[in-house]
Amino acid sequence: MKKRTLALMLSAALCVGLLAGCGNSGGTTQTPAAGTDSPAAVESEAPATTELSGTVNTNGSTSMESVMGYLTEGFKEVQPGVTINYTGSGSGAGVTGAQDGTCDIGLASRDLKDDETGVKQITVAKDGIAIIVNPENPVADLSLEQIAALATGEITNWSKVGGNDGQVVFIGREAGSGTRDGFESITGTEDACKYQNELTSTGEVIANVASNPNAIGYASLSAVDETVKAITVGGVAPSEETVLDGSYAVQRNFNFIINESAELSDAANAFIEWATSAEASDLIAGAGAVPVA
Repeated sequence: MKKRTLALMLSAALCVGLLAGCGNSGGTTQTPAAGTDSPAAVESEAPATTELSGTVNTNGSTSMESVMGYLTEGFKEVQPGVTINYTGSGSGAGVTGAQDGTCDIGLASRDLKDDETGVKQITVAKDGIAIIVNPENPVADLSLEQIAALATGEITNWSKVGGNDGQVVFIGREAGSGTRDGFESITGTEDACKYQNELTSTGEVIANVASNPNAIGYASLSAVDETVKAITVGGVAPSEETVLDGSYAVQRNFNFIINESAELSDAANAFIEWATSAEASDLIAGAGAVPVA
């Protein structure tokens, strides 16, 4: 009888051991109850990114084309459902477009004027206005005063500023251009420049200077390429560093222009907030402009 009782006890103990082993088979651990340390809880606490959709139409400065290209591609990674359209028709048109609502965001490579009301500007970047000459031109540095004299026709021959004997051909932008406004206001040549050609885009100015050994013009630093030579102004070269520290004299703001009374879409608001944040700084720098965030 005692042997039978002992056998039953051993059998029961063996069953308990087997059941415990089955509960830990394969190294599996028990899932903790949902709480602050559980994966489920952590996931539920993480903020969800709001996915937006729609189209944001921008219009204005041709000098901002490169910056807008970089920002558009970068924002596509953040909000793939949003399309950003860019039209380059000059800063004046960008301001007007924001005023009359024909675009969501106007683009101006200059600050607003006193008579441009009903809108506000948001600076997204800074840009140097490069003074450009043909690569064959030996002139490498000019003062602001010399640049103004060349632009107004006070100096008509390159030999007067250390260049070859040749008639100065001054090329610039059309009236209403932010680049023209910036150049003329900084050099003090408003309504006094003697243009041989007034062109409607930064690219056209660069192309004209590149094709004429006696040409001089101005263009957004972000758009300058190897086909032209950007000279130093008062001994200071145009660069991200010299624009940011203010030592390069010929510079201006790149601005978003927003209608003060119209409500922007969520997509437009999101684009502006992202483009003016530190997250977009590397893209702006990559486009050749100087980020301000």
